[in-house]
Amino acid sequence: MTDLRARQSELQDLFDTYVDAGLRLDLTRGKPAAEQLDLSNDLDGILEGFYLLQGGTDVRNYGGILGIPEARQLGAEFIGATSEQVMVGGNSSLNLMYQYVEHMMPHWRGEPVKFLCPVPGYDRHFTICEHFDIEMITVPLNDDGPDMQQVQELVSQDATIKGIWCVPKYSNPTGNTYSKEIVEQFAEIPKVAGDNFRVFWDNAYAVHDLVEQGDELPSLITAAEKAGTTDSVVMLGSTSKVTFAGAGISFLATSTSQLAAFEKFLSNQMIGFDKVNQLRHVRFLKDSDGIKAHMAKHRDIIKPKFELVLNMLEKHLAGKNMASWNSPRGGYFISLDTRPGLATTIISMAADAGVKLTPAGATFPYGKDPENKNIRLAPTFPELAELESAMDVFVTCVELASLNAELD
Repeated sequence: MTDLRARQSELQDLFDTYVDAGLRLDLTRGKPAAEQLDLSNDLDGILEGFYLLQGGTDVRNYGGILGIPEARQLGAEFIGATSEQVMVGGNSSLNLMYQYVEHMMPHWRGEPVKFLCPVPGYDRHFTICEHFDIEMITVPLNDDGPDMQQVQELVSQDATIKGIWCVPKYSNPTGNTYSKEIVEQFAEIPKVAGDNFRVFWDNAYAVHDLVEQGDELPSLITAAEKAGTTDSVVMLGSTSKVTFAGAGISFLATSTSQLAAFEKFLSNQMIGFDKVNQLRHVRFLKDSDGIKAHMAKHRDIIKPKFELVLNMLEKHLAGKNMASWNSPRGGYFISLDTRPGLATTIISMAADAGVKLTPAGATFPYGKDPENKNIRLAPTFPELAELESAMDVFVTCVELASLNAELD
């Protein structure tokens, strides 16, 4: 006990030093660093004044809600569908998710609407549900994907459950990739669900490997074709963490009949997305090989940042029974669990010392982590020196908060 008290006092002194230092560091969101954005600077001017497609279409003009054919093909390779099943949107797949839920709301009218949310998960999925007053039901996210026994029981017993959010590859924030068996089970789920059930397959990190041989994720829409459930599949992706985060293109894939229905819905609010930007991306990325080569450059930049965070967690917290964390093979986050009840305290302490973290509870619906223990770390944006400083503060906060709870 005396040794623990001495360590507590030592950590408190160190923490006070950080507070006095006036740091201003940010690990809140998974943003590409400026060095990553620079990889795509050749997008500027790449068209060299040539705006015509092979068929003679001028991309500067009106029309084409589903996107130019060349970009639809690029999207098909990106998310694992056929070009006929794919549409190309603006810079945010989140926007397409929102619009698709809005499109479905009249079909769900007349009864309460509920969604299943694997947790921990992506906070902006939860925000969409809250906006549309959709009740969220959590299901556990295991190493190979959501607890499918629980998913099947819930959807088969409650026809008001109309959807489920999934980040199937390098999940935000845990970094898990769904197994082949889980993907196949998802293709079967609509058969036991209520009418107009949708699987929202947000494959945001489809090409974001941190290792040379990344995880393999089977195509859900291919599995759904075998199961006869393609109408229930909504696959999404974007280049927002591939090229320019604020000026990329996004993709949505579903059955051709559902795509036509969504196109009709969109035609009430627009004539078409930015086709000039779509053509820029086709010329720049070219195809799946071009995407792979480009993402290898991203990996070279961000992998050392992930290694730094993981090394510091291992050095300062391993074996102390104060935290556990994942070692992702891809994606943009590291998920850390503290002792139950301490996440809010640790995040508040870090803020006092000048390090902003994602709010406690953000990875759960309604911002409420029932055990108050999950913290999402986003290593990509800061430079290495800043990241190291932020992690010095963070590991100090974790250990000090843990000792305070144990001793006080």
